[in-house]
Amino acid sequence: MTQTRSFPVRRSALARTLALGASAVLAGLASVSAVPAASAAAPPPVRAEDRAGDHLTVTVRHAGVRRDGTYRLFCHPAGGSHPEARRACDVLDRNTRWGQEPFAPVPDGSVCTMQYGGPATAHITGTWAGRRVDATYDRGDGCRIDRWNRLVPLLPDLSAPRPTTVSRAGL
Repeated sequence: MTQTRSFPVRRSALARTLALGASAVLAGLASVSAVPAASAAAPPPVRAEDRAGDHLTVTVRHAGVRRDGTYRLFCHPAGGSHPEARRACDVLDRNTRWGQEPFAPVPDGSVCTMQYGGPATAHITGTWAGRRVDATYDRGDGCRIDRWNRLVPLLPDLSAPRPTTVSRAGL
């Protein structure tokens, strides 16, 4: 008989403990929801010079009309003056792997096709994945063309037809 009496007492104590715990949780939620949403101030806008993390400056030369220039790129979130910031950040993310450097030069002794991809050059500086970047690019052989193409659209797509200008004098 003592066992039957102690069981309801335990159950009653457990029920009281649960009820007190639930009351405390509800009281906490009520006090949080009582604060108006308007009182939570929005953070100030992030200035370019305050952005931490991934940012690059890309200078392209001898690539042609509307491809040459210097662009700033911020990632996470994407922004800057690069014409395709979101896509450029995406290609960098895809090329960033543990133990591999996305901006590494073509390894010495590589066997590359003897083809010339044009006079275009690029210089990329900044910070990517917590590391300093200072890389140069050209299209002097098949390996260096492939290295360039892996970073399109960070670097301009030179396999696409070049934009041309039309002179009205000849019309």
